[in-house]
Amino acid sequence: MAVELDKHNSAIQAREPMQPSPFELINRIRERARAAAKTIVLPEAFDPRILRAADAATAEGLARVILVGNPEDLGKIAAEAEADIDKALVVDPEASGMLDWFASQYYERRKHKGITEAQAQMAVREPLFFGAMMVNTGMCDGMVAGSMSPTAKLIQAALHCVGPRPGLKTVSSFFLMATPMKEFGVNGALIYADAGVVPEPTSEQLADITAAAADHCRLLLEADPLVALLSFSTMGSAEHPLVAKVRQALEMIRGRYPGLKVDGEMQLDAAIVPEVAQMKAPKSEVAGRANTLIFPDLNAGNIGYKLTERLARAKAVGPVLQGLAAPINDLSRGCKWEEIYDAIAITAIQATLNDEDKK
Repeated sequence: MAVELDKHNSAIQAREPMQPSPFELINRIRERARAAAKTIVLPEAFDPRILRAADAATAEGLARVILVGNPEDLGKIAAEAEADIDKALVVDPEASGMLDWFASQYYERRKHKGITEAQAQMAVREPLFFGAMMVNTGMCDGMVAGSMSPTAKLIQAALHCVGPRPGLKTVSSFFLMATPMKEFGVNGALIYADAGVVPEPTSEQLADITAAAADHCRLLLEADPLVALLSFSTMGSAEHPLVAKVRQALEMIRGRYPGLKVDGEMQLDAAIVPEVAQMKAPKSEVAGRANTLIFPDLNAGNIGYKLTERLARAKAVGPVLQGLAAPINDLSRGCKWEEIYDAIAITAIQATLNDEDKK
């Protein structure tokens, strides 16, 4: 299989790139993905949008792509979608010779939960699980899926096959928000977390979400994270159990990551507007300058990113999953192929975190 991948990778050729993004950060991410030269598996290859994204990604050298499915069937779908998948590697699970190996690996990971060998065999035949096992065994660097599957199913496959990143217990998500308003965040770009996975995070989960989001600020924004824990209260202006939860999270974060610049609890305007920060939190090194916003729950995070997207004319990239041992990312079922393309780019860059961990 490794020989086939090497032969396939050497055949990738470049073409004219897709339309540049109006946001400099998105173009920078695409450039970095090309330089990273990672291999990404797309297990929902029966979706024409996936095939169009695979066409663009391989032709432009964004990433090496593996498509999971029957070659003949995918060829027909690709022809109808006017997608060229000749530069992608197509892997048919039934003909791959890998099912027994994957089932054995999966059984060893899940037998403590009572799974049987027969159940393991069935599980790894599902495209999401087959793709996740390719990530687990190092056959590729990451996975992008979800255009035809619910988020819960994707996260199940990710947790069962890859597991959480060492030191973290919570799988969460963030949105990369690119706005035309250069005065905020890092030249208009911010990290919003969690806006897609954990409905009512505990203080400990907020701490995990913060740690993972800070890593992604460094990785994607290429900046020192300035993290604000958001609330309807700023530095004790209100008392409520919801505020207390955020304060407890701050104590945990400072205890675990003493070098991280993080503060809270604070209202959004105090987090990103210097004039408001000077009045409400004058002693904070984060207030007024935050580039990483941690929302207290999914209601706030989801509303917040959509408001920013619509009212500030921002580009929202995500939800990007975080807290996993290897990058596996979710797609909206209403996504466009261009969004899949950018999800591939981000997944490729996330895979470089694993390179750093191995050093």
